[in-house]
Amino acid sequence: MSESEKYRIEVEAIAEFVPGQSDPDENRYVFAYHITLTNTGEVPAQLISRHWVITDGAGKVQEVRGLGVIGEQPMLAPGQQFSYSSGSVLETPVGTMQGSYQMAAEDGHRFDAEIPAFMLAMPRVLH
Repeated sequence: MSESEKYRIEVEAIAEFVPGQSDPDENRYVFAYHITLTNTGEVPAQLISRHWVITDGAGKVQEVRGLGVIGEQPMLAPGQQFSYSSGSVLETPVGTMQGSYQMAAEDGHRFDAEIPAFMLAMPRVLH
């Protein structure tokens, strides 16, 4: 088995605009995002930290790093999923998020689980 098959976490993201917390007149656009991590590898692995790259529609980049997610550092057995929700605030009605989770396998091997880029967009802004 290859190392990439042994250590693999798939990440799915869904984002939504939160109109009740947004104020377009003040350039405040709030988005919720929902993440599901699935251990598709062969060994248990723990999420240690995160690194987000958030880019707004004007090209302004914000990087966020920290331990765990929502105060947790979940351990995922092979086949196990972990889901959580969080949010981001932009100064533009569109943007993107991407990044990685830093993982530690039960056998001590460390690896990154890539978070594919996903769109943050206020409805009816993109055609």
